[in-house]
Amino acid sequence: MSDSLVEEKLSERDKKHLWHPLTQHKTNSEMLAIARAKGALLFDEEGKEYVDGIASWYTCMYGHCNPYILDRVKEQMQKLDQVVFSGFTHEPAIKLSEELIKILPKNQEKLFFSDNGSTATEIGIKMALQYHHNKGQKRNVLLAFEEGFHGDTFGAMSVSGLSVYNGPFEDFFIEVERIPVPTPENIDDILNHLKKRLQHNNIAGFIYEPLVQGAAAMKMHDADGLDRILALLQQHEVLTIADEVMTGFGKTGKYFASDYLENKPDIMCLSKALTAGLVPMGLTTCTEKVYMAFYSDDVAKGLFHGHTYTANPLACTAALAALELLQTDEIQQQIKNITLWHQQFDKKIKNHPKVASTRQTGVIYALDLDVEMERYGNLRNKLFKHFMAHGIFLRPLGHTIYILAPFITTKEQMERIYEAIENALELV
Repeated sequence: MSDSLVEEKLSERDKKHLWHPLTQHKTNSEMLAIARAKGALLFDEEGKEYVDGIASWYTCMYGHCNPYILDRVKEQMQKLDQVVFSGFTHEPAIKLSEELIKILPKNQEKLFFSDNGSTATEIGIKMALQYHHNKGQKRNVLLAFEEGFHGDTFGAMSVSGLSVYNGPFEDFFIEVERIPVPTPENIDDILNHLKKRLQHNNIAGFIYEPLVQGAAAMKMHDADGLDRILALLQQHEVLTIADEVMTGFGKTGKYFASDYLENKPDIMCLSKALTAGLVPMGLTTCTEKVYMAFYSDDVAKGLFHGHTYTANPLACTAALAALELLQTDEIQQQIKNITLWHQQFDKKIKNHPKVASTRQTGVIYALDLDVEMERYGNLRNKLFKHFMAHGIFLRPLGHTIYILAPFITTKEQMERIYEAIENALELV
């Protein structure tokens, strides 16, 4: 390596060729270079540490560079790194399916691998549409919640309700109709609307983020209302698709948000914490009923969707190790601890004059500031810089500040997050 590359900072070298996600580079050209990470901490190239208050987009729930997961993957690397999953299979994928089925909702029977959350939901959407096509039924409409977010591929964008991401592409979307998230006040109106709408018999599926809408600033809804919606839709053969990419694997206090519901989804979409942040992978699971609609002597009725790295052995091994950690007494106790710490903090902060509202589900905590803000506006950026200056990595969504830290975050580290939020209120 040349001396010039050694001397030049990573953040400067970054500017030459890299294009970052969710970034307008003309107004935000500075990227912080992270050199290493351990546990709940990130370290930049200058050696400064930051508590990772959002588990790097809800992935590293067992901490960065978890030695148990690293050792398992290192061992697997010596045996099998990658092999095509069409026409082949391998132990890590088989073992993962066996272990995951044990904790998934009881109606889930089949697993379809992909490589990220967007593709997991994309496949769920395709399953729902093709399910009815294979049965000779013309159902071409999908139902989704207002303000939902399901990813950045075209099907996933179509069912997402955040136009700040999707505006330039809306003319190319599949047909989607939206309903509000259920509350005790509006659930009867929603059900009455759906009963009339279902008479047209052209809704293929309903995709939803159960209990918590992540990109909608951790907007939360109750299980009872969602249960009633699912029950009605399933009576009319509308396939229900639970997008648990964000909520899955313990974040809501149970293994899956769907565990709070009596009516289980026909299809589930998983990613993020699935592989504990180590490598990319997505999963779309479904019931036997869904699978059997594709099981045919007619080749064209198969699900012709595939990714080069489908069921990568290293990703499957990371997921297996993460699954084992999730079920340990230690991690389950930490989930309870963080839930309690959030509740204690909430009592302290919820009546602050700058706080409009608060909410919490499991280890997910959010508060809304009593101020109008743009999603990526100046005040939001001021808050972000405040947190980073105090060694805390949080990404406010508009006027919402939320916490979704790794399960292994210590009480001292969580107190640092809470203190930084309290101090931030003085900036508003």
